[in-house]
Amino acid sequence: MTLRLHDTSARKIRDFAPLVPGCVSIYLCGATVQAAPHIGHIRSGLNFDILRRWLTHRGYEVTFVRNVTDIDDKIIAKSAEQGRPWWAIGFENERAFDRAYTALGCLPPTYEPRATGHVTEMTEMMRVLIERGHAYAADGNVYFDVRSFPGYLELSNQDLDELRQPSGEGETGKRDPRDFALWKSARPGEPSWEAPWGRGRPGWHLECSAMAHKYLGAAFDIHGGGLDLVFPHHENEIAQAKAFGDEFARYWMHNAWVTMSGEKMSKSLGNSVLVSEMLTRWRPLVLRYYLGTPHYRSTIEYSTEALTEAEHALGRIEGFLHRAVEQTGEVVPAVELPPEFTAAMDDDLAVPQAVAVVHTTVRQGNAALDEGDKESVAALAGQVRAMLGVLGMDPLDERWAGEAGGRTEKLNDAVDSLVRLVLEQRQSARERKDYGTADAIRDRLQDAGLVIEDTPTGPRWELG
Repeated sequence: MTLRLHDTSARKIRDFAPLVPGCVSIYLCGATVQAAPHIGHIRSGLNFDILRRWLTHRGYEVTFVRNVTDIDDKIIAKSAEQGRPWWAIGFENERAFDRAYTALGCLPPTYEPRATGHVTEMTEMMRVLIERGHAYAADGNVYFDVRSFPGYLELSNQDLDELRQPSGEGETGKRDPRDFALWKSARPGEPSWEAPWGRGRPGWHLECSAMAHKYLGAAFDIHGGGLDLVFPHHENEIAQAKAFGDEFARYWMHNAWVTMSGEKMSKSLGNSVLVSEMLTRWRPLVLRYYLGTPHYRSTIEYSTEALTEAEHALGRIEGFLHRAVEQTGEVVPAVELPPEFTAAMDDDLAVPQAVAVVHTTVRQGNAALDEGDKESVAALAGQVRAMLGVLGMDPLDERWAGEAGGRTEKLNDAVDSLVRLVLEQRQSARERKDYGTADAIRDRLQDAGLVIEDTPTGPRWELG
């Protein structure tokens, strides 16, 4: 089967064919580290982690670059607001992003370059753009001349004559207000680097074009990021890179937002939910399931109810796998993927349809458990593990062993101990034929949202 991916630039789903057979190169716009990550930030990294895992499963050698923007207007503003060095704020939040990616099971990137480490490459790119007539220096700034590049705005499908982009602070000397900054002249008290046009710092868009060129070359397969980056960031990246002479990205993939009350989650709007806060209330695997199972191009509306639903759905999968271990006496290894799962993943990473196959297999596995069919249980458990493994969500994987962490883990342990104590009391009532008390205990547990199942090895419980 052919892998097909939605290409924003083509506005359709296309067959995927890499530049180099057997290899895939991906550049993902990473964090701007002015603040700690909220779940909207991490969704992008998680969606592209699933893409990377699927490509690896299909036999590709994947080079995955995810940059860190460690200098920009927002970081400088935070520095002034907090009275702390810009680099201290950036490093602190970069570490917070790394912890969040790791907690949610994202594989580390092949390369994770910082913008401030590539000023030399940016300077060279600007020099070439000026020589070719695509950029110009003015008042210590360097601007890209958008009218010099005929393909400008093709990604976002806008009309240049209708575009309005006012100058930012200190951006003087523009020939056209829609021209964007490649280099910003130094202002008192702000970080700056030496360049032929005077001391200053790079523009946000230039950083990614230069780093993609350095680590992936003049042409690469996939450029990814959030939907909000299509314009101006990715549009400007394309203009810079192609005017420089690069072919740049052959496929553009964009994930949708996490919203709250219909609005994009954003620190500036004050409606963000920090990953660090979420991990005190929910297991990391639940959070990965919640953010990773909707289609990457579908908006996720944040709610506690949706997270609870994700927790219950994951609990049903975990319940089957743990029962399978008890009945077969072993942790069944992953086996070949069901063809329906593969077809879904090959269809523009249709994870919701792929997860539906997981749950269908779990239902079949529970029926086999009830029938005592160990052979079928083992085969179906192996399929479930294989599917979840591709998604990075296999609860039996050592990655998630003890993954609850901190207060959440202690709370889960405490609840489990209390429920088991009550179940022991219920079992004692049944043994002395006090069925009224036994049934009353079961009913109270069910009223609390627990499902009690009597098995040959003793009672089990799970969230309903």
